[in-house]
Amino acid sequence: MVINKQNIRLIFGLKLRQLRMQRGLSFAQLSKAAGVSVSYLNEIEKGKKYPKTDKIISLAEALGVSYDQLVSLKLNKKLSPIAELLNSGILDSLPLEMFGLEPSTLLELISTAPSKINAFISTILKIARNYEMSQENFFLAALRSYQEMHNNYFEELEEQVAAFTKEYGLDTHPPITHQSLREVLIQHFGYTIDSHSLDQYEELRTFRSVYVNKSRHLFINPRLTDRQQAFLLGKELAFHYLNLTNRPETSSMFEVKNFDEVLNNFKASYFSVALLLNREEMVNDLETIFSHKHWDSEGFTELMEKYQASPEMFISRITNLLPRFFEIDNFFFLRFNDFLDADVEHFHITKELHLNQIHRPHRNELNEHYCRRWVSIRILQSLKQAQVHHNLETDYLMDVQKSRYMGTKSEYFCISVARPNSPTPHSNVSVTLGVFVDATSKRKMKFLDHPDILVREVSETCERCALTDCTERVAPPTVIERKQDQKQIKARLRELKHAMLDPATEPK
Repeated sequence: MVINKQNIRLIFGLKLRQLRMQRGLSFAQLSKAAGVSVSYLNEIEKGKKYPKTDKIISLAEALGVSYDQLVSLKLNKKLSPIAELLNSGILDSLPLEMFGLEPSTLLELISTAPSKINAFISTILKIARNYEMSQENFFLAALRSYQEMHNNYFEELEEQVAAFTKEYGLDTHPPITHQSLREVLIQHFGYTIDSHSLDQYEELRTFRSVYVNKSRHLFINPRLTDRQQAFLLGKELAFHYLNLTNRPETSSMFEVKNFDEVLNNFKASYFSVALLLNREEMVNDLETIFSHKHWDSEGFTELMEKYQASPEMFISRITNLLPRFFEIDNFFFLRFNDFLDADVEHFHITKELHLNQIHRPHRNELNEHYCRRWVSIRILQSLKQAQVHHNLETDYLMDVQKSRYMGTKSEYFCISVARPNSPTPHSNVSVTLGVFVDATSKRKMKFLDHPDILVREVSETCERCALTDCTERVAPPTVIERKQDQKQIKARLRELKHAMLDPATEPK
């Protein structure tokens, strides 16, 4: 494996620091013995500088080791987990600076921590390999953390959207049409847009778009709705206007190369949604909806139609605005997929965002069955039935409920919208916003206590649910049963120990 220059500097610095501390030498003492300045020695240990040959020789002599031993990239057993971490490529790809960290700072913390920390890192890496966790998983997890750190609201991008609309004379009054965005791309950014050819390639029919950078040729799937086209064109404008050169070539992240690509794709998506759903107008419209004493389904639907937004775009935009303009920062966003041609009904979480804490529901990679009482799943089932009986009157279905989590005091108001996952065949998708019901959300959303809103007790998965009379159950409560078995075993062990101490006690 080829190790990059940064990692070579980091490894050398770690070894130098470890040897200095083993010898009981201070910075000043080693500096004097090796004939290098304290500041230069400090930069070497932090992995910022790599000394020239004569300096390495001087350092090796001062530490009583050979030149080859000092420059070797092999770390001892104590630091071997750090070598694994460096070789994994994770530190090379993650934007640690976004979180106020430098790789050298992180590694210094790890190297000075107790051995249990290094064992923990080694364990995490082994788990990642065993469960085939890809770099993409780490990148997406880092992106979610980045969004959560900023409450999913980015003022700089909002300002760039305002500057863009002013520069190109776009009318921000909704809806912004895909034709107007297409004209800007062609006239000002030299695009050629093809809305026919992509369908000729069978393997590419599920992609919404493919971009050829050298010729600025954009292929758009002809089966996309006007709303979907507008979102894609908005993203393309963002990539060029924001100068995001490291970007995916396809609409979905087919092949993730690095974190910059993931981050830039997010920025372009945010820009596009903010462009199509004007911030000031959206805030005013949401204030109107939230001021009602009852939940206004028709009003919510009319707003989506006003902005000509897809359900995912519309609800995503709400997640941007809730923390900044409504002081609501305790919510989750989920996207579920239902693959209709599967032999067994199985629902998959394909996107999630949690502010403040890991709310339930959340992704479960243990192949368990998500609770069928969630509105996210119930609405997908309703959509599937409507499609089977050909009685679907609109492009999507919408429903709301209050989800009260069994065994807790947590309650969420959930809005869920389901629609066909065009252009992916035999697939439906639902998007859900779940707002934690507390004093703040009740003050901002006047309808939260209205008795017409369905309240349902829910769990996480069937395997973890203790409800005995659940008509929606699709799998036995194996996790609960296993815990009960373990409880019985512990009880019997206690009886056995007690019997050994008191022979007159008879086992039950």
